[in-house]
Amino acid sequence: MMSESLLCLLTEDLLVRVLHHLHSDADRKSWRLVCKHLNRVESLTRTTIRILRIEFLLALLQKFRNIQELDLSLCPRIDDGAVKVMLSQGSPGWTRGLKRLVLSRATGLGHSGLEQLVRACPLLEAVDVSHCWGFGDREAAAISCGTRLREVNMDKCLGVTDIGLARIAVGCSRLERLSLKWCFEISDLGVDLLCKKCFYLKVLDVSYLKELSGPLVHCLKNLEQLSAIRIDGVRVSDFFLQTIGKNCKFIVELGLSKCIGVTNMGILHLVSGCGSLKILDLTCCRSITDAAISTIADSCPDLVCLRLESCDMVTENCIYHLGSSCLLLEELDLTDCSGINDIALKYLSGCSELVRLKLGLCTNISDIGLSQIAYNCRKMAELDLYRCVYIGDDGLAALASGCKKLMKLNVSYCNRITDKGMEYLSHLGELSELEMRGLSNVTSIGIKAVALSCKRLADLDLKHCEKIDDSGFWALAFYSQNLRQINLSNCNVSDVVLCLMMGNLKRLQDAKLVHLFKVTVKGVELALRACCGRIKKVKLHSSLRFLISPEILDTFQARGCKVRWD
Repeated sequence: MMSESLLCLLTEDLLVRVLHHLHSDADRKSWRLVCKHLNRVESLTRTTIRILRIEFLLALLQKFRNIQELDLSLCPRIDDGAVKVMLSQGSPGWTRGLKRLVLSRATGLGHSGLEQLVRACPLLEAVDVSHCWGFGDREAAAISCGTRLREVNMDKCLGVTDIGLARIAVGCSRLERLSLKWCFEISDLGVDLLCKKCFYLKVLDVSYLKELSGPLVHCLKNLEQLSAIRIDGVRVSDFFLQTIGKNCKFIVELGLSKCIGVTNMGILHLVSGCGSLKILDLTCCRSITDAAISTIADSCPDLVCLRLESCDMVTENCIYHLGSSCLLLEELDLTDCSGINDIALKYLSGCSELVRLKLGLCTNISDIGLSQIAYNCRKMAELDLYRCVYIGDDGLAALASGCKKLMKLNVSYCNRITDKGMEYLSHLGELSELEMRGLSNVTSIGIKAVALSCKRLADLDLKHCEKIDDSGFWALAFYSQNLRQINLSNCNVSDVVLCLMMGNLKRLQDAKLVHLFKVTVKGVELALRACCGRIKKVKLHSSLRFLISPEILDTFQARGCKVRWD
């Protein structure tokens, strides 16, 4: 009562200023529970809501009347009938200020409900219907009713053809961002019309379309504001890349991931005209060599992101050019680049702005090279060392000393790591995601150290960590209260401790529980009951499909939880 009476003395604008300093959902929830004044202010100022269960939708729409973004991507059961109820029974005018609508994976929604929603939102600027695989031209026509739309994501809308794209191009002439990834029925004809109608396009993704011809790229010169284009998975040629270099001189992002036909000569022609590139994706462009990467480094000094996964002809020679010329580089993906070694990491350490580095399957690097990165790239937030078999405890010691901002780390199958390495990791207070599959030399002692000190840990993968026993899992149950995802597959946890974990971890959303050799069917059922109502995804072995009580599975489905069978 005392705290509530004191808060009554604060004006609404002061309470709003306090609210703006609360960033996490947990902090906001605590805020709402303090008193009715804080709850009222939070209701008035909240602009974004993400619905987890559709049965709560109407109540939330009544409470939050000033929303600008509505995310229904976690409500796959939403359909045209639910939309009708939302619009007729929700609070009056809740759609008037809506600017962004996320309907990704809403496969139950049809063109009628989609059109009703779009027409009810006069200020709508962005619509995401990605992975609505059943959507076709009628749904595209429904989207075209949003004449103020600036952003549309239609990834994997498999039924959309050039006709549907034409409706959007004509109806939504203000478009600035459009993604058509995996829309296999769209051809050059539709994209050509798009370029002639939507002059304000800045970002265009036409990855994995059936075909894109060289002449089509000429039409891109109509898009004077185009700054990013992704054409992943498309067959290209040197002429194709040369045409982009001539017509898209102001482009800053280009995606060529898994494109067949990318050569050193094509890259030379490309960067000779696109010297402003900041983001370049060459994933699985296996024909390029050090010569291409060196040319990129010399021609694009403003580069901040370069993806070279599976470019296995890349060696330390081109990394020298990157380390000396691309000093603004923040993200580099060298996954499965077998030519990368400790010398390459020494050169790369000159890129002190690095934030994300992927070195998975680079089997020629060791603690020596990793130490160079750790001591010179102190802004590192994400590091992938998957199956880097020569990385051990000394490398983790260097990371703990130099990379204090590290948030995501993958050391799966780095079997030289022991409990001592886990003790070093426990000093990384910002760590939120840790993948440590198959660490055969880590025991409960090591995982206890992480659980006790890494309070922000939200995603943990322990698959095949077979030396961790109940005492380690017990520590996680009591000290890792921020865990949202956990993989316990092939671990030696017992019935009692599994049930304890699933009940104690109140924020857990996703659990993988495959091949738990010490857990009985009864133990699995008790664990599921302990988390029922909170968890959203569970992965179980297929042998349990007909052994677990149907009543439990029905309850999970009714509550919107997805059960996956391995």
